[in-house]
Order: sequence, then structure tokens, then C-alpha cells
Amino acid sequence: MMLLPVLLPIALLQVGPNPTVTTPLGVPDELANRPARPADPSPPDPTSIWLSSCLTLIETDPARAHSQAQIRRSETSGAQRVIANHCLGIAATELGLWDDARTAFLDARNESPVDEKRIRARFGTMAGNAALAGGDAALALELLSLAREDAVSAASAPLQAIAALDMARALVALDRPGEALPPLEAATSLTPEDAEGWLLKATLLRRLDRLGDAQAAIERAAAVAPQQGAIGLEAGVIAALSGRQDSARASWQSVIDTQPGSAAAEDAKEYLEQLGPQSEAPQPEGAPQ
Repeated sequence: MMLLPVLLPIALLQVGPNPTVTTPLGVPDELANRPARPADPSPPDPTSIWLSSCLTLIETDPARAHSQAQIRRSETSGAQRVIANHCLGIAATELGLWDDARTAFLDARNESPVDEKRIRARFGTMAGNAALAGGDAALALELLSLAREDAVSAASAPLQAIAALDMARALVALDRPGEALPPLEAATSLTPEDAEGWLLKATLLRRLDRLGDAQAAIERAAAVAPQQGAIGLEAGVIAALSGRQDSARASWQSVIDTQPGSAAAEDAKEYLEQLGPQSEAPQPEGAPQ
């Protein structure tokens, strides 16, 4: 039974954020985590205290955090306003208010000091993610290009890679998959230990019908994160489209075995059903049945 890519959710390149998910999109760990407790005995400054409180509130009442951040943004300026926009953007992301999130992150980027390229790159990437999640891929690409320039100026390989990955997402959303490959090449070169870059590269190469290259990329992804369900699913798709049915079954079965009850395992079961039962090798004439 031939496996048709159109029947597989994984067959669409997973480089576009899904607005239905509740996990915040495009929030780098450096920004999402609350400020660390200072090593010296002096108390933290009021701005840090406020940000910590606002980020904590998002976990239980994002709507209230969103309102408080809006008020603080209107009443402050300078660094305090940047911090207010930071929390406002994350709260809006949690609520799925993509226009609010994009505006807040972009304001935070533009109001940060021009020589703080690392900070501007982070906020710019977050703004681009929000635009992409809101369905404006063209604006997302513009914002992410600026973020990548800031990351290059900051000489930050991780931030360059993040911006490049998201640029690839935007290009795929704009139906320009061929142009998405160079950013993914850059991302995997900058951060070769990031499995996501290899997974997205493998998926894109498979969509471009470059199955041999896709196989090499998915093998790199599996070497970095062997237990990641999405990698096992994509490995099976590539194998199935390459005519290696047994390898496809093995990949999907491994997802079921290692992650029972997960969403990835449920997808793997569906893929196995689409592939059909394993055919038996023909018996030699006269062999016992």
C-alpha cells in the first residue's frame, strides 16, 4: 500500500507556528526565564522585581498580567518601558493575541539601546514569531531579517541560528520553499547540536524530493536527539517515500515503544495503519508452511 504524503500531518514542513497551540512561540530561554537572584546581598532593583512578578502572574492569570503590563507601559519610559513590553508580549503570546505580541516585542526591540544588539536580536525574533503566528509571513520575514542582522552584529551564533530557522518558516509559509534551504543550512552550521534545525532541514529536503539528502539530515537529527518523537515520525516518512517500508515501520514502532500514550505515538499508529500490514517474503517452492 503506497503511503501518500498528503495523508501525513508531518508531510507539511513544520516550520510554521500553529496558532492553536498554547505553548508560547518564539520565546528564547534567555527572555522567558525570570531574572536570576543576584549573587550579592543587595536587594534586586524594583524593575527586576516587577518583571519577575509579571512573568509569574502569566503562569496563572495571563489576562491580568497583560492588563498590568499595558498599564505599566503607558506609565513608564526607557528601560522600564522595555521591560513592560517584554512581559506584555509574553502575556499576549500566551493569550494568542498575536498583533499585541508583535507590537510589544517590536517596541521593546526598537526602544532598546542601539548598541545592545543581542537584546534587539532577541526581541526582533520574538516579534517575527508573533507576526508569523498571526498569519503575516511577509512581515515576519522582514522582522526576522532585521533580527538576524542584529544577531550577526552581536556575534551570537545561537541567536543567528534562531532567526535563520524562523526565516525558513516564514519562507515556507510564503510558498518559497527553495529559498528556505539556505537559512536552514546556516542554522545547522551555526548550531550543529540543535536537533530542530536538522529535523526542519530533513523535512524541507524531503518536500523538495531530495530524499537522499533528507535521509542524511534526519540521521543527524536522530544522533542529536534519538528519543524525539517528531524525528522518528519524519524518519519513517522519508523511509516510506524512499521505498524502504520495513525501515518506516521500524521508525514508527520505535516512537510507539519509547513514547507510549504521546501524541507522537498516536500519529505513528496512524502512519502504520496507512502503510498497511507487512508483506511476507515469498516462500521457496516446496518449503514447509
